[in-house]
Amino acid sequence: MNILVCISKAPDTTSKIAFTNGNTQFDENGVQYIVNPYDEWYALVRALEIKEAQGGNVTIITVGSAADDAVIRKALAIGADEAVRIDAPATDAYYTAMQIAAYAKTKSFDLILTGKETIDYNGSQVGGMLAEALDLPYVAIATKLDVAGSTVSCQREILGGVQEVEVQAPVVISCAKGMAEQRIPNMRGIMAARTKPLTVVAPEALEALTSFSTYSMPAAKSSVKLIDPNNLDELVTLLHNEAKVI
Repeated sequence: MNILVCISKAPDTTSKIAFTNGNTQFDENGVQYIVNPYDEWYALVRALEIKEAQGGNVTIITVGSAADDAVIRKALAIGADEAVRIDAPATDAYYTAMQIAAYAKTKSFDLILTGKETIDYNGSQVGGMLAEALDLPYVAIATKLDVAGSTVSCQREILGGVQEVEVQAPVVISCAKGMAEQRIPNMRGIMAARTKPLTVVAPEALEALTSFSTYSMPAAKSSVKLIDPNNLDELVTLLHNEAKVI
């Protein structure tokens, strides 16, 4: 089975977030980047499990600059066979999806997997846009994925239960928690990643549809009022008049 896994970089959760140029750009100084966890832990690892069980090839793809190569190599160390980097900044979800779609159209992928979202923007847009551009079925936020021949079976959590979906490959699937368990690269994988192919592809002539006008930090947390556990009347009054939640 020929599988394409879309990956992106994201700031490590311990990174200090700041903005520059009048709060119009993310300040990358001192920021440590990692593979977006939803892409790595769920999409990539499940792709590797399928390959190990049934054979095939796993290719990872990202839209970014040469500065992203270290993040790509980490994904290769986990077990991907080869990598593709489309040499352009990932300006927005549409631009990213269309660049990946242009590459995927030249290949014959049975599965195209993405994480359900990135942990920095939480957009959940690339998978759907990619499926539309490729005219493929799309299963969003799947928590389980099994493949039997050309039949792909998925589970999705929905309000009040679990939805089971069956579709014929090729298909685009976004992966959520439950799809697989995180893998830690071992020394053999790290060494092998240095020689695995990383193909750099020129971008298509496209324009992003959106841009970021300004960033801002969330408001500081307000003070906390402590209420005596025996004074329920005061608690009810505050919830009604100040918090306005009842």
